[in-house]
Amino acid sequence: MRVMNQGRFLSITAFACLLFLATSASPVAAADGALVRTHLKYANRSGLASPGLRSGAALVLDTTHSSVLYSLHAEVAMPIASITKLMTALVVMDAGQPLDEPLEVTAEDRSLGKGSRSRLVPGTNLTRGDLMHLALMASENRAAHALGRNYPGGLSACVSAMNAKARELGMTNAHFVEPTGLSDENVASPADLSKLVMAAAKVPAIREYSTDRGYEVRVGRRMVRFRTTDSLVTRPDWNIEVQKTGYISEAGRCLVMQTVIEDRTVVIVLLNSFGKRTRVADARRVRRWVEATLMAHDAQVAATT
Repeated sequence: MRVMNQGRFLSITAFACLLFLATSASPVAAADGALVRTHLKYANRSGLASPGLRSGAALVLDTTHSSVLYSLHAEVAMPIASITKLMTALVVMDAGQPLDEPLEVTAEDRSLGKGSRSRLVPGTNLTRGDLMHLALMASENRAAHALGRNYPGGLSACVSAMNAKARELGMTNAHFVEPTGLSDENVASPADLSKLVMAAAKVPAIREYSTDRGYEVRVGRRMVRFRTTDSLVTRPDWNIEVQKTGYISEAGRCLVMQTVIEDRTVVIVLLNSFGKRTRVADARRVRRWVEATLMAHDAQVAATT
């Protein structure tokens, strides 16, 4: 009714333009009460103020325009589970260790607790690149532990490097005690993790390994195929540049990624999701919401220029 009342006072030319826009867009109330426009595809949504997530904490950044699109408990530190492995990979790459160097998985890598399972039996020999590939793509805990154990100076030096890197990146609420994420003492806030994701996305090997769909390595006498823990990387309608999933009971289901939506680079951090499908469903909700929000914003900008 408001739009109709305003329309009665428009000039004939402006009114014709409004009718043209109406063929492809529908009004949506913005947070300040003004009307912006969004595609009819989203016309039945209750509003654009929130993507309606079911994760306990979240952050959505449009890095192309350096803007926060959505924030929920973004400064609260909490367990991050296997998102830790992004930091492990980052410090290993910073150390300049050769990715083609062969490393052995040992019984020490098996003693991780929390019922961790792995198909990498002690005695398995893989390159450092193979181990990083499996740690990032398949969230392989023994692979991540072996990377930390073979860091210059050993496991403790790796953890120290992880905490130093966190400080360097400005991750003010982050703290790490081991390289796999199985400890609930590995904590960070969504704001911290957005910085980690952006740093990881600058490393080609981390981008490649984390977004691979499947990878095969030799374990003993047979070839064993590992698959991604993130079903979204297998979807052709997603353009994901880097990602990592995580889960322990204390952290819930977690997912971080850098992706491209509507020609913008967007970082999505989702923590403390419960239910196996919630984090993926939340990522889809974020994408739909971002598409609607950006389209509405672009339409509003176009209308004022």
